[in-house]
Amino acid sequence: MKIPGKLKISGAEVYPLIEGGKGINGTDGKSSGAWAKEGGVGTISMVSPTKVDANGIIIPEVFCETIREKRHREMVEYAIQGGISQARIAHEISGNNGRIHINMLWEMADSEEVIIRVLEGAKNLIHGVTCGAGLPYNLGAIASEHNVYYYPIVSSARAMAILWKRSYRKYPDYLGGVVYEDPWLAGGHNGLSNAENPLQPERPYERLIELRRTLIELGLPELPIIIAGGVWSLNDWQDYIDNPELGNIAFQFGTRPMITQESPISDAWKKLMINTQKGDVILQKFSPTGFYSSAIKNKFLSNLIRRKSAEIPYSNEATNELTLLFPISPIKSVHIKPADKIKVEEQYNEGYTIIKETPDSTLVFLTPDEWSEMQKQRSECVGCLSQCQYSGWSRANGNTGKIPDPRTYCIHHTLMDIGHGDDVQNNLAFAGHNVYRFATDPLFANNHIPTVHELFQAILHGR
Repeated sequence: MKIPGKLKISGAEVYPLIEGGKGINGTDGKSSGAWAKEGGVGTISMVSPTKVDANGIIIPEVFCETIREKRHREMVEYAIQGGISQARIAHEISGNNGRIHINMLWEMADSEEVIIRVLEGAKNLIHGVTCGAGLPYNLGAIASEHNVYYYPIVSSARAMAILWKRSYRKYPDYLGGVVYEDPWLAGGHNGLSNAENPLQPERPYERLIELRRTLIELGLPELPIIIAGGVWSLNDWQDYIDNPELGNIAFQFGTRPMITQESPISDAWKKLMINTQKGDVILQKFSPTGFYSSAIKNKFLSNLIRRKSAEIPYSNEATNELTLLFPISPIKSVHIKPADKIKVEEQYNEGYTIIKETPDSTLVFLTPDEWSEMQKQRSECVGCLSQCQYSGWSRANGNTGKIPDPRTYCIHHTLMDIGHGDDVQNNLAFAGHNVYRFATDPLFANNHIPTVHELFQAILHGR
């Protein structure tokens, strides 16, 4: 079996095996430090990283302010202090071996401030910054100013070409590589464009060849491509290793490292993943970011699917099709299709008696408890995204001007809840599409939870 040789990443010769960054509580200083200690690249998630004091005691994220803008500042300050504390933990555990990266969701509100202040507060402890979920044009400037390498996450050659031409060509020295994240296989948020069919996945090889050709055209023939999304074992990628068409490549492991002793996710989440079957992970577009995302189909996701399937079109004025006048509240009536009256009655009979409008001129049906919880979560909004479809929050002006979408959810609330609690059925459970392989992976047989060392060595030897 071919094993990839060491590669220069972020200024050091390391194994080209990278821990995927993931989101809230997906990775931390312990998991990334252990990965770097093995000679790879550990990655700390900068999406609300857990704050730890000088004695190693976890300080929970608590919001005291009553005004959303002030709660938002509490969130940003917590993320900064949490990121710095996790970088210190990672550095200590790594023994100054391997490399430590941080990963940021670019569409998180004030992501640039968080990155800058973490790099300042953890100077010389972080070697690289990875960013996805959007086009991080300013990433090159930020990383170069702080003498760290940067790694944009893209799902197409076109996206990389745009980033280079509009920004990165000015900051070539610290461009450490480009992460190609397969939009059909990766867990969490995916970079599917409007031109791509979510139901028709494309082979990564051809897309990677196109990316390498684009890099050559841009004058970056040696730039490492980090393959992410669907990466489980090097055995699956033998045709990619030492392939002259692909050039320098590395592999990013997202799902598999989530079940290790050092992984910060809850035991309940680990158990859910181990018992997930093939086909249980679905690609859907319920995220308030507007991006597609992949998650395990549990009660939480099933209810969103139900809500979506039961929605009906409406109009404030009668049209040729929408002719039936229908009351959606004691003070408002709209027009719907006469044929949809049956669907409305079915929803009412099942307890979905609260009717809410969506930005797409449709109606959805909620239970009173669902609507009460939705109101509560919106009133507690911390403005975690630059723009949020769920709450109508906009970092630019305080509001998007659109109707908050009741078909989505508060992403900060649900990811915090599953990341730090045991309820894996009523929260979003991000996972890659290969998560079903835990069930047949010998390393995890008989409910064994390996250490990062065990997993890293298994990967190095093709297991």
